[in-house]
Amino acid sequence: MKSLLTLENLLLLSGAGHFAILSASALVPKVLDWKTTLKPLPPFLRTLFWVYGIFIVLTIIGMGTLTLLNAHAMVTGDPVARSLAGFIAVFWGARLIVQIFIFDSRPYLTNIWLKLGDHLLTVVFVFFTVVYGLAALHLTF
Repeated sequence: MKSLLTLENLLLLSGAGHFAILSASALVPKVLDWKTTLKPLPPFLRTLFWVYGIFIVLTIIGMGTLTLLNAHAMVTGDPVARSLAGFIAVFWGARLIVQIFIFDSRPYLTNIWLKLGDHLLTVVFVFFTVVYGLAALHLTF
């Protein structure tokens, strides 16, 4: 019986997980009340803030899609696919560092669901960093 716990399956789960992350991202403008909070900013800075957000969303869509299309190549050691895995590992590792050491989201975690979601995001960032790091280093199990 073949194990379901393979690096390729973990990569496929991670690829799909990017789209789950986007569902959490979609809640951010409402939870953080961007409409009111960003209103005092000059129009250029408000627009810049939204454009940065859109580019992050597009990057996450790209990472998820490329993973779903290339998980097998990441596992078999294709250099370009491993490089992609390395980029994604660094991206999520940096995001994890920001989550733990830079962002102080406590004032916005006003209910149990938001607190749970925040902790779940941290777990997902660790998972992504480890899975893509394994693929980048060509370490299979």
